[in-house]
Amino acid sequence: LEQRIPLRGNDVLLYADVTYEPKTSQVDAIANDLKQQYDTISGIVGIGGGSTMDLAKAVSLMMNNPGSSADYQGWDLVQQPGVYKVGIPTLSGTGAEVSRTCVLTGPTRKLGMNSDFTPFDQIVLDPELAANAPANQRFYTGMDCYIHCIESLEGTFLNEFSKSYGEKALQLCQEVFLSNEPWGEKHDDKLMMASYAGGMSIAYSQVGVAHAVSYGLSYLLGTKHGIGNCIVMNHLEEYYPAGVAEFKQMVAHNNIDIPTGICAGLTDEQFDTMINVSLGMKPLWENALGKDWEQIMTREKLRALFEKL
Repeated sequence: LEQRIPLRGNDVLLYADVTYEPKTSQVDAIANDLKQQYDTISGIVGIGGGSTMDLAKAVSLMMNNPGSSADYQGWDLVQQPGVYKVGIPTLSGTGAEVSRTCVLTGPTRKLGMNSDFTPFDQIVLDPELAANAPANQRFYTGMDCYIHCIESLEGTFLNEFSKSYGEKALQLCQEVFLSNEPWGEKHDDKLMMASYAGGMSIAYSQVGVAHAVSYGLSYLLGTKHGIGNCIVMNHLEEYYPAGVAEFKQMVAHNNIDIPTGICAGLTDEQFDTMINVSLGMKPLWENALGKDWEQIMTREKLRALFEKL
């Protein structure tokens, strides 16, 4: 892939460390280095999975906004558009190519820079770039898209716009992950379009319980987003009975092992940290459970859910 990127003029190729998901400190360091070296840049292209694309979006915004990216974790806090940004996914499912957020782990929480300035100005969708993804990684990331669909379609924020995209993405996920054919070009094509449509659906509605809980896991334990969503979704029959049943069917059909027992042995303080991060995702809970969500999802109930994971 590197050989297919034509560098011209002052173009610089940076390799993003995605061993862990993007951190505000990582965003700030890259943006500050670029400012010191070039003052400003004409644009940024993010090529990779969801973490790389989120990192590119965040750096773009921080080129034109003061302070730290941690200052903008939340909803509609970004005041200025970033530099021109392009997204090229090489892994399908996150919807980062069209979402209005870039999820970052900061000093006190895992939360995105949610704003109308966050989406890419341009995207390039080429399924061939995702053709050689490892099967497990492909599944976990693809399930991020499937869970987007379930949480959007069953949420209180649903509208006809998000519904139309969510239903199409769900159909494509079903065709891909319940297929009896060996994985091939057709599957990559469909999953890339499912990712796009699923991302459009949640951009105009919201995600729900699985994402809210997985943010707590990721913040404390460093659990990757796709795997974290799968670990949580495995225990959400109370909230998404039909979706969880089909999710488990997809897991079995694709011979995937979902990790268990990851919260065993955690201290009360660690559980409290995860609970605090998770409950901070207020729009997600409201979408999932309604305006009275705080009466429904108590700290005790959330603790019991974490203990199952």
